[in-house]
This record gives sequence, structure tokens and C-alpha cells, in this order.
Amino acid sequence: MIRYIILIVAILFNAFANILIKMGMNKIGKTEDVSTLLKKAVTQPMLLAGLVSFGLAFIAYGYVLTKLNLSIAYPIMVSMGLIVVVLASRFLLNESISLIQLFGFVLIISGVWMVAK
Repeated sequence: MIRYIILIVAILFNAFANILIKMGMNKIGKTEDVSTLLKKAVTQPMLLAGLVSFGLAFIAYGYVLTKLNLSIAYPIMVSMGLIVVVLASRFLLNESISLIQLFGFVLIISGVWMVAK
């Protein structure tokens, strides 16, 4: 049971990392070159929080991989993370979600259920 709780933690940290990085990049805005981007990135708290969140996701997911088969853990991690990111993108970043995307979510959830059985 604990392995699934930690898998959920890993999924959430990974998803939050992506969301934080997107929000941080939105604050930085478009840049012309990589050096300018790097200079702005090291002072952007949301980007730094995203990196920390990726690190925590890595630790939690590493633990999960000692308890679950990769063939089970990875599909759950990727598909559930996708759902969290898309929902957060809709409600936090005001991105639109189409009907075809909603249908895709149903397929993803169905597939995860089948893989996890």
C-alpha cells in the first residue's frame, strides 16, 4: 500500500515541477538567446521550485521502482502525471481542453486500469 502512496507523491511532484517550470517561464517571457535565459532562470523562484520538485519526484519514484515492476510503475507515472498536468494547465494556466482531449483522458484512465490489474 505504501508503494502506491509514494507513487502518487512522485506523480504529484513530477506534475508540479512541470507546472512550476511553465509558470516560471511565463514570468521570464521570451528571450533571444540561451545565455539571457540562463541569467533570468537562476533568479526565478518558480523555476528553482520546479527543479526541487523534480528532485523530490526522482527520489520518490526511485523508491517506488524498488517495490514495483517498471512495466507497471512507468505507465501509471506517465499517464496519471499527464492527467494532473492537463487539469492544472486548464485551471491554473487557463489553457483550453478540447473534447478529443477529454476522450483521450478516458482512454488513458482505462489503459492505466488495465495495466495495473
